Amino acid sequence: MVKIGAHVPLTEAVSEAKKLGADQVQVFLSNPQQWKIAPDLGYEGGPEAFRADVESAGLDVYVHAPYIVNVASTNNRIRIPSRKLLQTTMDRAAEVGARGVVVHGGNIAAGDDPAKGFDNWRKAVDALETDVPVLVENTAGGENSMARRLERIEQLWAAIQQADGSEVVGFCLDTCHAWAGGLDLAEAAGQIRAITGRIDLVHANDSRDQAGSGADRHTNLGHGSIPEQELVAVIAAAGAPVICETKGDMAPDIAWLRERLPG
Repeated sequence: MVKIGAHVPLTEAVSEAKKLGADQVQVFLSNPQQWKIAPDLGYEGGPEAFRADVESAGLDVYVHAPYIVNVASTNNRIRIPSRKLLQTTMDRAAEVGARGVVVHGGNIAAGDDPAKGFDNWRKAVDALETDVPVLVENTAGGENSMARRLERIEQLWAAIQQADGSEVVGFCLDTCHAWAGGLDLAEAAGQIRAITGRIDLVHANDSRDQAGSGADRHTNLGHGSIPEQELVAVIAAAGAPVICETKGDMAPDIAWLRERLPG
């Protein structure tokens, strides 16, 4: 059985998982729009208590890195703090027993050479010290993004493979991002696996907008513009644990997937 879960508040991870019927959770370890992680986790008892509680509940935990992390950037004021924040996030993720940390592929500025962004990723992985998998997530929009289109993902992956520690880097496939980014969902899982050799996690999201729109607007499964058959097929083809990042009560999304995915 594929494990299915949802992104939930860290402080309520266990209770939310129980309410949703989730096998696993994804959490932020800090404010996703701030550069610093507070010394304490914001969970009573700290990282050790959080880890003990989720393990006692039988839950796997994934962490989403802050949105502002952009290790591809050619701007030193973004790239250097991004590397530091990513390292801090990885350290804290190890403390809570996370199975992976999802990181957006990032982007470069208009007019920059994409090769610089790819090489900045290589340097970031070179410098990273972690045993927790870093899961690069495909993105929905931006002509200067590192992980929207297949050719960019292929170039990014080739650069990462040149880094020391590249074996710790995996891939997170977001279905809304793939749809909005213009990927063919019928082929996306196979094409990405052909490039990366792996898909470690799926973000199962429907899309408010049409294919190729570039709009990162998640909506509940079966209520967006992605045809049901295509959405189910790409998730099944990925063959990886699933996290829903939809809206409101995600219990119906989890149930929707369980009814449709192969047992």
